[in-house]
Amino acid sequence: MQHTRRCAITLADLGEFGIIARIVGRLPQSPAILLGPGDDAAVLRAPDGRVVVTTDLLLEGRHFRRDWSSSYDIGRKAAAQNLSDVVAMGADPTALFVGLGAPGDLPADWLDGLTDGFRDECALVGASVAGGDVVRSEKILLGVTALGDLAGRSPVTRSGARPGDVLAVAGRLGYAAGGLAALLAGREDPSFQEFVDAHRRPRPPYACGPAAAGLGATAMLDVSDGLLQDAGHLAAASGARVEIDPSALPVPDVLADAAAELGEDPLTWVLTGGEDHALLASFPPGVRLPDPWRFIGKITPGEGVQVTGRTEVAGGWDHFRE
Repeated sequence: MQHTRRCAITLADLGEFGIIARIVGRLPQSPAILLGPGDDAAVLRAPDGRVVVTTDLLLEGRHFRRDWSSSYDIGRKAAAQNLSDVVAMGADPTALFVGLGAPGDLPADWLDGLTDGFRDECALVGASVAGGDVVRSEKILLGVTALGDLAGRSPVTRSGARPGDVLAVAGRLGYAAGGLAALLAGREDPSFQEFVDAHRRPRPPYACGPAAAGLGATAMLDVSDGLLQDAGHLAAASGARVEIDPSALPVPDVLADAAAELGEDPLTWVLTGGEDHALLASFPPGVRLPDPWRFIGKITPGEGVQVTGRTEVAGGWDHFRE
């Protein structure tokens, strides 16, 4: 009689401390980390004397699907959306702390991919995963906290835009929305691969955040919920109106072609699609911005967001509205 033997190691096989040891063994530490994983708490350098902190939750089935994304892609994306929030304040990312809830039957190599995704995304900005926690749960849950250093710069908040300022964006818009539309339509053929990849693994323009602070940005935020919605946040915080010129928005031919094939409007993807993690910022008039910044509008007296002279309802992602 033949016996079936289970070969894949699971998280239940490893146990809590085996999981932690497996994670820590794949994570190098940057010079900003004085004491990394393994103690009751980490110790980090804070040369500026101020620390930028942001946190985020990602729930399986809500923010990612294992049948759509590899664990490596999920790690890259989870790291990217938090690191992007740090640079949107004009800071340099230094560390991530990751809380993980996962079922016991999850394969250990899935955890390896997730860890490597976090590690490789952090490497793009010189940051490290400096600690975290693990717990057993029915679904995969990620709680990510990111820290950053201002390096002597003033933080760039959402509330500093003033009438007369110009509005600019750096990074891609609409690509992740195109990827989500393709996945929902069951289209993963080569003509949509660029967009599906953008949904799985965003490419925030990390260097543009601290650079914008140095160029005198008056307000800035990460475009995670859609350009219109996030522009609305900037307008509300600043007590001013954001006017967007749609003719200045980048709609590459490849994006237009993909939208046409799916029967959708590419400008809608650009205006309301989230998860590309571009940066939106206002600058004093007359500023000269280097690539990849693009002027897309201006700040005027009033409130809300206008596109082509008409007030827009800020569409985009809302966790409790969708």
